[in-house]
Amino acid sequence: MRISEAAECTGVPARLLRYYEEQELLRPGRNASGYRDYTDHDVETAKRIRQLLDAGLSTATIRTVLPCLTERAGRLAPICSDLIDDLKREQARIEASIDALTSSRDAIRRVIDAGVPSRL
Repeated sequence: MRISEAAECTGVPARLLRYYEEQELLRPGRNASGYRDYTDHDVETAKRIRQLLDAGLSTATIRTVLPCLTERAGRLAPICSDLIDDLKREQARIEASIDALTSSRDAIRRVIDAGVPSRL
């Protein structure tokens, strides 16, 4: 299928499908005219990439994790033993980011609250 059809099937814009290819996450074939030719497997891979990006993983991490994932009962599941450790490191990184953002939000809230006149 052409890139426009793949975009429609995946909900991923054609621009992002091209980006996934540039990042070596997706490797669609080419037809005789040189146009990208997406398979059903490519469509499923693009959906997985989108899920992993939405989960906060970088494209570099996805490049290493993607070959070690399969879908079981509608969920991504690891099939490589060392993948769990990689994902735990990513989870810790994301949790640290959440903690930092929470601290920033709370600091801003305190400044705002200090500037709001109290109602008597």
